[in-house]
Amino acid sequence: MQNRRIKLAPSILSADFSRLGEQVDEVAKAGADYIHVDVMDGHFVPNITIGAPVVASLHTRTNLPLDVHLMIERPEAHIRQFAEAGASIITVHVEAATHLHRLVESVKDLGVRAGVALNPATHLSSLDEVLPLLDLVLVMSVNPGFGGQTFIDSMKDKIVRLRRILDERQARAELEVDGGITANLAPEVVKAGAEVLVAGAAIFNSKLGAAKALQEMRRALG
Repeated sequence: MQNRRIKLAPSILSADFSRLGEQVDEVAKAGADYIHVDVMDGHFVPNITIGAPVVASLHTRTNLPLDVHLMIERPEAHIRQFAEAGASIITVHVEAATHLHRLVESVKDLGVRAGVALNPATHLSSLDEVLPLLDLVLVMSVNPGFGGQTFIDSMKDKIVRLRRILDERQARAELEVDGGITANLAPEVVKAGAEVLVAGAAIFNSKLGAAKALQEMRRALG
């Protein structure tokens, strides 16, 4: 894991939607690896954000992979429209899936990389039967639904444990962490085992500007 390049995935949840395309261009030029798209339905989480039309617009704007995180109920009813809109990765929540194995297979059948997300209180054992199928596992380091929250410190141990499981099982899934990531915290999260860091407020709400904030995070990783 140490030899892999750490990927940065700016989350547009914290972007200025009046100039979303410009902000995506800005972080792309600054070296972003993914564009993280948080989809919320007002049921699984309290907020409502965006849908497939925004993903489709982003798909025409950038060549970066669109990392679509579905924080929604009944994700099985919506994965096709996000795949057709141009999602490169579709991540569904363990907690929202009645038939997780079937759901993951359905994502992959659409030709899209499949990820599974776990809320802070969800045990890693929920991944046991689907891990060989996964391209990404997302550890939520805040309770989902709002941007700008503080990283839950106990999630570092969870990341360490997941890293061990992935390595022992020789799983190909990337380990992504989302929630409260800052330039100061990023090296600790990577040391714990993360490979992909999602950052929203630390990038798009920074006084430095999005591009410089992303570059600062990259420098902090060494």
